[in-house]
Amino acid sequence: MGRLVYVDATPHSVRLLQDLDYPKGMVIHEGDPDPAQLRDLIGDAEIVWNGHTYMTADDLDAAPSLRRIVFLGTGASSYIDMPAAEARGITVETIRGYGDQAVGQHAITLALSALRQVTLMDRSVRAGHWEPLAGREFEDLTFGVVGMGGIGRATTGLAAALGFRVIGWNRSPLSDAPCPLVSLDALLESADVISLHLALTPETAKMIDATALSRMRSIAVLVNTARAGIIDTKALVAALEANPLSHAALDVFDEEPLRLDHPLLSLPNVTVTAHAGFKTDAALRRLLLEALARTQ
Repeated sequence: MGRLVYVDATPHSVRLLQDLDYPKGMVIHEGDPDPAQLRDLIGDAEIVWNGHTYMTADDLDAAPSLRRIVFLGTGASSYIDMPAAEARGITVETIRGYGDQAVGQHAITLALSALRQVTLMDRSVRAGHWEPLAGREFEDLTFGVVGMGGIGRATTGLAAALGFRVIGWNRSPLSDAPCPLVSLDALLESADVISLHLALTPETAKMIDATALSRMRSIAVLVNTARAGIIDTKALVAALEANPLSHAALDVFDEEPLRLDHPLLSLPNVTVTAHAGFKTDAALRRLLLEALARTQ
């Protein structure tokens, strides 16, 4: 095995790695490297673990020995210049499946928080206002799952277990769908909760646009734990400001970290989390074990 560098370990992953049999000589950089640090770290690396660090063509040029990047997740193309990597003979590997249950549970948590107005009451109580707000009971509601990959399937099972009527949509036909499949328009028009579980591709980019948002029910909750680019953010803000959409519960954003003056943060009918859907000890341990298996 060549020189292995983990360029952006979090304190969480550093803690878990201490209990795992990681290779001697592996370089573990805790925190997000700035461009100069990144190039110094990967200058003589042959294998890189990348959790969430942007890597440009110029960065890759600074690593003449680099042959493999193991991206710790599925969204490598959002962070790494893939054509540049291919042109330089660098393979980019992704890891799937490790967080299906974790992200599915997070999507459900966001949906339930919106339906029971948990976030709004929390803010209100902290501001000195005591107003019990009415929620909605799950067995009366339809939960729409957009995308039937591993996370979508996990979300489907969890929603059904809670008593929701679950429907789904998938871009390609399925012979083993875990719930009834309908057209995307039918799902948008009938679901009380719409949870997105799609990869970001040219076909899915901004597929939830002003037209799609206008099809949703005025009491609908939109949940996104997938990729921010699936939603047209400007159209979403406009829909939330005009109140044709009840609530958006979001874990992913076009800009991360989300700036404090972002228009989403000024809206009361928005719940946000810090791209944390996959962050559980169990999921991260599975992720690290898979990465180690590929590089030892």
